[in-house]
Amino acid sequence: MARRKKGDAISGWLCLDKPYDLTSTTAVSRVRRAFNAQKGGHAGTLDPLATGILPIALGEATKTVPFLMDADKAYRFTIAWGRDTTTLDREGETTGTSDVRPTREQVEAALPAFIGEVDQIPPNFSAIKVDGERAYDLARDGVEFELATRKVNIFDLKVVEQADADHVTLEMECGKGTYVRAVVRDLAKALGTCGHVAELRRTRVGGFTERSSISLETLENLSYEARLSEALLPVETALDDIPALAVTDEDAFRLAQGRAIVLLPRQVETLKTELAPGDRTVSAMSGDRLVALCEMRAGKLNPVRVFQLT
Repeated sequence: MARRKKGDAISGWLCLDKPYDLTSTTAVSRVRRAFNAQKGGHAGTLDPLATGILPIALGEATKTVPFLMDADKAYRFTIAWGRDTTTLDREGETTGTSDVRPTREQVEAALPAFIGEVDQIPPNFSAIKVDGERAYDLARDGVEFELATRKVNIFDLKVVEQADADHVTLEMECGKGTYVRAVVRDLAKALGTCGHVAELRRTRVGGFTERSSISLETLENLSYEARLSEALLPVETALDDIPALAVTDEDAFRLAQGRAIVLLPRQVETLKTELAPGDRTVSAMSGDRLVALCEMRAGKLNPVRVFQLT
């Protein structure tokens, strides 16, 4: 007999506003505990020193995490000029100093070189794996290594505030895999000075924004009041960019069993106009219920991920 999983079969997304000095893993644990959920995970790690949007998936929503990992993101961050650090943030050991303080005009003049598809070397203190080990573990142990340059997309990068000569605050819209700390490192170098991240906040992940976010304190208060359902977003929230197709009860049953369904010619043509070039992923919906993520091929929908939702 299979062992019964601990907790409740809760499924959905939570748009958490992660507080300062908390790891993403600990945040997931606290959310799972609040919901007494059997299963949980997050879509995109936030450093402990960063705050902001951390989408957390519970139950069947964990099957949609890969789609949100590829989503565009937005950040607001403050650079402190004058000091380079090992971690590229204020907690690291000093590796260099400079008396140069770029003006706002100088920073703005340098930003166009950082917009578009650019080459970026990730920070050594990152979760990238090197020969099977996390780069940050190797960096902490003093192991010397080099990370390969990667192509990343930065859609927008602008100055929004300069509180004083030592600090400047920027906002950035970017694609997956872009490191704010690497942007700050490279921008400081381009301006002939030293600099590190003093504050970092993620303001958006795909369709998850600050407007729809909730703090841990508020969430735990809702738990005490038995109102947690108010904070939970539907499983399909992470699939906003994927075309949805309404299916009959009969077709929903077939898909739930892992069997393909045949599409009508008009359905095929409609989906072709909605799908991005080269993409074949379609979400099958029975009313408001997500049935399966499917691949459209040869006039059929083939289930790839089936959801056990009621």
